[in-house]
Amino acid sequence: MPRRILHVVSNVAHYDDPSERTGLWLSELTHAWDVFAAQGHEQRLVSPLGGASPLEPRSLKWPTFDASAKAWLDDEARMALLSHTARPDEIDPADFDAIYFTGGHAVMWDFPGAQGLQRITRGIHERGGIVSSVCHGYCGLLNTRLSDGTLLVAGRRLTGFSWREEVLAGVARKVPYNAEEEMKRRGARYEKAWLPFVSKVVVDGRLVTGQNPQSAKATAEEVAALLR
Repeated sequence: MPRRILHVVSNVAHYDDPSERTGLWLSELTHAWDVFAAQGHEQRLVSPLGGASPLEPRSLKWPTFDASAKAWLDDEARMALLSHTARPDEIDPADFDAIYFTGGHAVMWDFPGAQGLQRITRGIHERGGIVSSVCHGYCGLLNTRLSDGTLLVAGRRLTGFSWREEVLAGVARKVPYNAEEEMKRRGARYEKAWLPFVSKVVVDGRLVTGQNPQSAKATAEEVAALLR
């Protein structure tokens, strides 16, 4: 039975310095999209403001610019999806079985305070759906509260881009906060792989999170398994 999955992408195009571009890490979307498409699931894109989602330039280079990402970039119809994403107020959580937060450093700015995304996430979760994220996408879960006022991530096992990976990526001084530490402050039981930039996925019930771009496919496969 086909299910419906909502992908969340960013509207932010640069770091605090406008000359330093960022945006969606393309393969984190395409790897998951491919997994879900192969199983016949319906998919839609939403962003905090709706409209265009820019691409992270570094995601368009080796090694993460692989066949999956290139196929999307070369497909006018799929690129059009990134130019016309839905607004949160256009989304009914009851229409979706899972939500998947993509990453790219851009999301550190616009995901945490997006109350529309929090509403959707809460609705999907409380109806028995799956909440998932990859890499920096877990920034979209930082401030989501359930109907009883508790944080969705409190006491939950999860992962996401680590501070060590920020340092090794050379952007630790450019990002607005330490996402790993912010998750721990909210009571999340943060986990990470022994080595940076290797795939790691954490499944805690209906919460599925991947650590980095290398984890996107495996994260989606875990979501797909739960949907079955």
